[in-house]
Amino acid sequence: MTIRLAAQTVRRRVVVFVGTFVTAVLAIALIAGSGLLLHSVLTAGPGANRFASADAVVAGARSVTLTSAVDKGDKVKVKTKTERLTSASALPADLVGTVAATPGVAAALPDTAFPVHLAAGGRAVRAPERAAVVAHGWGSAALTPYALRTGTAPEPGQVVLDAALASGLELGETVRVTSRTGVRDLRLVGVAAPDGTATPDGADTLPGQAAVFVADSEVAVLSGLTGPTAIGVRAAPGVSETDLVTALRTRVGEFPVHTGADRVAADLPGAVPDYVGAVSIFGFVLGITGFAAVFVLTGTVSLAVRQRLRELALLRTIGATPGQLRRLLGTEIALVTLVAAVPGLPLGVLVATLVAARFRDLGAVPSAFAVALNPVVLLAAVAVGLLVTQAATWLAARRTVRIAPTQALRETVTVAGVGWLPRVLAAAVLAAGAVAVLGLVPLGGPYGMGMGFVSCALLLCAVAALGPVLVRGLVAVVSRLVALTGVASRLAAVTARAETHRVVGAAIPLTLMFAINATMLLNSDILTQVTADQQAARSAPSALRVGTADGTGLPLAVADRVAALPGVTGAAATLPTRVVLDEAGKPEDHPAQGLRATGEPALDLGVVAGELAGVGTGGGMAVSAPLAEQRGWRVGDRPEVWLADGTRQALTVVAVYQHWRGFGELVLPADLVAAHDATGLVGALHLRGGPALADTLRAEAPELVATAATEPAGDEQNQQAAWELMVVISLGFTAIAVVNTFAIATSARRREFADLRLTGATARQLHRMLGAETLIAVLVALVLGSVVCGAVVGAFSVAQDGHWRLFADPLRYLGMLAGVGVLGLVAGAVPARLVVRRRGLPDLNG
Repeated sequence: MTIRLAAQTVRRRVVVFVGTFVTAVLAIALIAGSGLLLHSVLTAGPGANRFASADAVVAGARSVTLTSAVDKGDKVKVKTKTERLTSASALPADLVGTVAATPGVAAALPDTAFPVHLAAGGRAVRAPERAAVVAHGWGSAALTPYALRTGTAPEPGQVVLDAALASGLELGETVRVTSRTGVRDLRLVGVAAPDGTATPDGADTLPGQAAVFVADSEVAVLSGLTGPTAIGVRAAPGVSETDLVTALRTRVGEFPVHTGADRVAADLPGAVPDYVGAVSIFGFVLGITGFAAVFVLTGTVSLAVRQRLRELALLRTIGATPGQLRRLLGTEIALVTLVAAVPGLPLGVLVATLVAARFRDLGAVPSAFAVALNPVVLLAAVAVGLLVTQAATWLAARRTVRIAPTQALRETVTVAGVGWLPRVLAAAVLAAGAVAVLGLVPLGGPYGMGMGFVSCALLLCAVAALGPVLVRGLVAVVSRLVALTGVASRLAAVTARAETHRVVGAAIPLTLMFAINATMLLNSDILTQVTADQQAARSAPSALRVGTADGTGLPLAVADRVAALPGVTGAAATLPTRVVLDEAGKPEDHPAQGLRATGEPALDLGVVAGELAGVGTGGGMAVSAPLAEQRGWRVGDRPEVWLADGTRQALTVVAVYQHWRGFGELVLPADLVAAHDATGLVGALHLRGGPALADTLRAEAPELVATAATEPAGDEQNQQAAWELMVVISLGFTAIAVVNTFAIATSARRREFADLRLTGATARQLHRMLGAETLIAVLVALVLGSVVCGAVVGAFSVAQDGHWRLFADPLRYLGMLAGVGVLGLVAGAVPARLVVRRRGLPDLNG
């Protein structure tokens, strides 16, 4: 009976449930989409199996693992944290013989893997979908196995390319191979492809990587490695995997032995998919989506229930009990939510697909990443939507269903509000939390933008708690200004001051919309401006910044040759890399640069302590000011770091610098980086010299060009993708909340408008009055939003470089103000025009 009555109610009062339906569609879509993304990265396979034909693989460490013990009194809690490396160290050359001589081993095949860049015919040769290009000796082709499609095996001076790379190339063509040891021209003699056993679905290429094969005798010269990076092992007939692993671990000691699906972990870092960053981003987005869904759905459902106060009171008058009304409301909302799931789930799949494509374009996820459909995730999204709407209905109906029957005869229903003391206490606690974040957390560090969002959310919650108090004071000022524009505006001003709860309901969602999105976008703008300013300051001493036309980087030897050209009075070569630091028992990855400086200073890092010259000699390193402050390091300290290949190295702090944005948090000797980073290429070469320097460079090094002043050393792709998603989610939900609030509030005043029409007011006068009321609410919202945004953005700006800014781009800031203002005005005007019509008002004469 309840279901039938609820279905009839929904059919008869479709307009009442439109807002809830649209909000539920968006909530289910976004929860389903972000859930599918998180599920996809958590269940993503290990990638292509480079060692498919090997029974086991011996390799060096591919990650830094730290174990810490915390004494909790009654027990000791042991934590183990791991951070992946970005390069691979060489195994001892004699380890191949040791493995081959191990009982149960039929063959040991060494594999030396190192990244290279290719060019042919004056153009770069790249793998599809930004896959890594990794070179090997031809002898290791059998590990996959790779087989020749055309041509012959490589000899000295020759190269065989993966089929994924050979498109458009002819046998006999010259291929230029760039590695950290130099640039060499090799002749293309063959095209190879995996036989399909190592690839998903039997594909003829390894997803995420493309292979380059050179003669085994040239591997050491091209790679700069003293031994293989992995050893593939084939078991003798009749030897079990357990016996093989036991025998190998006895012989190889500390070196890991990988078997089964874990063999992929022995591949070169960067050649296998890495979803660690994506897991964090999608998990965070799912949390934000869930919070936004709860907030907006609760508000929308509560407004829809409050709009029906008179109807519910009439039902009480004819004998309905509070329990019956709760069941009726819950069933109605459940039906609307289930119907919303029909378009919501396909929309969620579309959202996940589009977001995944965007992340692939930004390089934030591996190119092979794809969304995996999962019925459990989709059903869970519907369940979450139902749970939230039911909880919101219960909260909204808790007092409403107990409404006295006599209230059915009233023209308006006054809803009791929360006392001022709980609001003030809640606001004080929330504001104190925001102040603590802004004042104590290092906003200038790598997590500054995230902490800025947290502080903004706390301040917004404080504003929402104090909404009636804050809005009442602002309305008293704003309404008197608006009242100066005419008679209808004066009536609107009086109404706004008398009914501040209406203004609160409309202003708070607008405040949330402006403050959240403005904080995220303006912080991003400020960070971009600070990075550009620091880049300009770093490059100021140099006359020219050069690199390759395709941005692949220069071998250090080539940079040294250019630095020695006539007319060059100073040079600074930087090599981007990553290092791992011990953060209280947790390994953390940090961007860094190798530096080789000669002659006059060509790079200004803004040194505030020590001397940068010590980086090149005696095992010194420079540290950024925020990192030095965080770790308590000073000049002369000798901390330990893990280099890109996992080598642990103690380095002396010789300088602290402040121009680190877009560059790196540590500066190491260039030779050290080149020796321990498989890429090991110069990303930027800054030159200092006379006016003829550019002409000299064109004559002596025509392959080099002037390049843009950027340093690819950070995690900007992941941050950009995450902030884009958060902005979209915030805008979508809060825009719906604003529209629903104005629509429901305006619709609830139909009888009031009918009374005004009966007293002689025209539809135009009512429109003017409602427009003035909407303007008051919008102005109040923008003032509150600007205060919250200004506090957070200003603190964030000061943390970056000591300068207070409300915005980086005035036009963008004003555009956001105007955009939110226009949305609020439109959201208030459209429902007014739909309601304030003669045929749309109730007949009070009947």
